[in-house]
Amino acid sequence: MNFIDEYNQKKVSADEAVKIIKSGDWVEYGFCINTVDSLDIALAKRTDELTNVNLRGGILPKIPAVFERDDAGKHFTWNSWHFSGYERQLANRGLAFYAPISYSELPRYSHDLEKGSNIVMFQSPPMDENGYFNFGPSASHLAAVCERADYIIVEINTNMPYCIGNTDAGIHISKVDYIVEGDNPMPASFGANVAASEVDKAIANEILEQIPNGACLQLGIGGMPNALGSLIAHSDLKELGVHTEMYSDGFVDIAKAGKITGEHKTLDKGRQTFVFAAGTQKVYDYIHNNPEMLSASSSYVNDPRIIAQQDNLISINNCVDVDLYGQISSESSGFKQITGAGGQLDFVLGAYFSNGGKSFICCSSTYTDRNGNLHSRIRPALLPGSAVTTPRACVQHLVTEHGMINLKGLSTWQRAEAIISIAHPAFRDDLIKEAETMGIWRRSNK
Repeated sequence: MNFIDEYNQKKVSADEAVKIIKSGDWVEYGFCINTVDSLDIALAKRTDELTNVNLRGGILPKIPAVFERDDAGKHFTWNSWHFSGYERQLANRGLAFYAPISYSELPRYSHDLEKGSNIVMFQSPPMDENGYFNFGPSASHLAAVCERADYIIVEINTNMPYCIGNTDAGIHISKVDYIVEGDNPMPASFGANVAASEVDKAIANEILEQIPNGACLQLGIGGMPNALGSLIAHSDLKELGVHTEMYSDGFVDIAKAGKITGEHKTLDKGRQTFVFAAGTQKVYDYIHNNPEMLSASSSYVNDPRIIAQQDNLISINNCVDVDLYGQISSESSGFKQITGAGGQLDFVLGAYFSNGGKSFICCSSTYTDRNGNLHSRIRPALLPGSAVTTPRACVQHLVTEHGMINLKGLSTWQRAEAIISIAHPAFRDDLIKEAETMGIWRRSNK
């Protein structure tokens, strides 16, 4: 049987495909951009027939149709590998729960979990001439979950970018059970309205000075990474490489400015290596069928042992809060889950062991609440319930708009002094008093 005949034999409607889902199942819903769409709408129609269906995914691009009903929680639960704003909304309704991860280990979890996903669904670009369905911009952990699944359902989206990668970038039709030709929505945009603030620009300028020619970059998403991307694109830096968890708009700006060649990479020379892509249409257009790109699983890209092999690996990540011990919370504020751990610690560790590598944790020194009150992101101690994303012993450079410090090797009083030095001036005296109470301040400091 040729691939076209097999395709036609396995092609069904979305309504037909989701009939295999039963109460108690664990269903992988795709990840980020390739979260299912038509299959989600079809499954929502079956709500009254189902109970205790656990869905897995992450970085939702919108609220799934299965959660539009007020009584959705009686039927479905969302288990997230990484929260987006939409998942925070679901969590507020008691419908979404975070699964703490080290992103480099996520493919392994798929094998080790007692309750693995027995059904896997994801959006894919059309089948290629060799009978493969590409994972699009989200190779992530999908190859691993497919290995354990009882059923694999592919939802075709002609607008999904095709991403060139290694053996973890797609799955052959022989392993697929059902094929659904979906409604072809455009890939969701992330960060389209995130403009760089003056604080973002100040932090980006601090970091720019630390990046050498030939460096290999890892950037996140948001105003500060986009500001840094713009600065790099207009800088004198050259011959840069990319080895990153997420590929976003900032990288496209740098690449189109001719700054990325990858010629100094020790692994994947000449290729821009990434786990998943999320940004505006500019990103999806750039990565589509682009031989400069290398889409790969998190077990490869985020492995600190692999990261460490890239010379001059520059890792740049954001955080929510930091305390005077240097503990970093990048995923929660108190008991409120904001995002996820992702691969921050993977890259912090890998960058430090990279020859010439550096890691940077960034945050604005303050935030303003809904009532207009100013608060410090630098706290005496993290709020009760806040998760420690990066332990204090692992943090290298910490950056705010008030400066940059290196915490490696510093004792507790030195750490307190250094961290307070980059806090907002309005909060420094109070932080000194707290440090004295905590026994991590020397009178000779001031």
